[in-house]
Amino acid sequence: MADPKGFLTTPQELGKRRPVDVRIRDWKEVYEERTLLPIITAQAGRCMDCGIPFCHNGCPLGNIIPEWNDLVWRDDWAAASERLHATNNFPEFTGRLCPAPCETACVLGINQAPVTIKNVEVSIIDRAWDDNNVAPQPPERLSGKTVAVIGSGPAGLAVAQQLTRAGHTVAVYERADRIGGLLRYGIPEFKMEKRHINRRIEQMRAEGTKFYTGMQIGTDLDAAKLRRRYDSVVIAAGATAARDLPIPGREFGGVHQAMEYLPFANKVQEGDLVASPIDVAGKHVVIIGGGDTGADCLGTAHRQGAASVTQLEIMPRPSEERIAAQPWPTYPMTYRVASAHEEGGERVYAVNTQEFVGGDDGRVKALKLVEVEFKDGRFVPVPGSEREIPADFVFLAMGFTGTDRANGLVEQLGLTLDERGNVARDETFATNVDGVFVAGDAGRGQSLIVWAIAEGRACAAAVDSWLTGGTNLPSPIRPTDRPLTV
Repeated sequence: MADPKGFLTTPQELGKRRPVDVRIRDWKEVYEERTLLPIITAQAGRCMDCGIPFCHNGCPLGNIIPEWNDLVWRDDWAAASERLHATNNFPEFTGRLCPAPCETACVLGINQAPVTIKNVEVSIIDRAWDDNNVAPQPPERLSGKTVAVIGSGPAGLAVAQQLTRAGHTVAVYERADRIGGLLRYGIPEFKMEKRHINRRIEQMRAEGTKFYTGMQIGTDLDAAKLRRRYDSVVIAAGATAARDLPIPGREFGGVHQAMEYLPFANKVQEGDLVASPIDVAGKHVVIIGGGDTGADCLGTAHRQGAASVTQLEIMPRPSEERIAAQPWPTYPMTYRVASAHEEGGERVYAVNTQEFVGGDDGRVKALKLVEVEFKDGRFVPVPGSEREIPADFVFLAMGFTGTDRANGLVEQLGLTLDERGNVARDETFATNVDGVFVAGDAGRGQSLIVWAIAEGRACAAAVDSWLTGGTNLPSPIRPTDRPLTV
């Protein structure tokens, strides 16, 4: 156990964010470069070393949180890094981007502020990189088996690294011009600087993983030919079919999917573009969707200098505290303030967009809204609540509906889809096509980064077993596993 009285004597202290007026002038990460390690050590000391550590169950990766909290409190950062990497290939990703279901499952969180697990995690891995404690782990011998991984997001990277370390020859195919998937072009720079991806890619290259960019499987390379070329194929292409809003005026200029907007901003930071083709400087912006992607659009619009930003959500405003239907240790749907929300803009709840209003130039100029109430299982308009708000740009951030079928991958491999539009699979992550497996959002549907990495690790174990008849790779979850719910 760490500090035996830490949970009684040490108050919770979160990582510090840079001042709003400073951070919106650049694209650097919103948090201070490094939270002072004595603070992190004290926070790790709040861990209670519970008899039943529910944080394990809250984390899909099964991170051994009490153990690395204890090691941090004892100032053994190298051992903490080893223990963290035992269950998580990329803690610098989850430590910055995960919504931390482990913290809402923390036993201390029953009646006070939980342990700041996420802050401790990112401090461990940042310290590990600084101390050169993150080294390539190439296999001792090669198996002679080959695996193709389609997609280089967190699931694809986790699959590839695990199988490479198991001795297989692994090639990752990515349709974009750089490796990283949504980590690269969906997550804004201010949430995670891309240098964190770059050094992991270099580690994986040193271990033996091969990467091919600008390769759309199904278009640039026939998926059936790819299957014949490799002993096994893993589909980790994500759930990239965006949910649309087919209402009057959808055809007007200025109405974009979030994933049409966000990648341009990241390409500017990569040096590919001088300015984004979708730049909202001095414009009125409306974001439809109240989730993380909407918040990413919000922070991006702030940094581009939007005149105003309004984020719309059809659901009512959540409670700031747990409700009875979402007791500990489940992950509660509470009111949360992301860094982008601190920076400005208006959040409007319980409204539905009825129409995009256009001008003579064929571009959107306003939105027609109506307030709604949830009755008898559906949203009902509130009479007399209609109004218009100005909108020079509208970004749709309403989630994703499944695997993108436009590229021919599904058809060329002859894959079966489930009722939700995801690639169907069995208990071993295997599809209906022999030797073809699926991991991450492509099989699970839109989900969290921590689930993607967990699925990648578990799928790698299944592929290794299929190739060799057995495996020593860890398998933290099954495809049917879901977050703690009631």
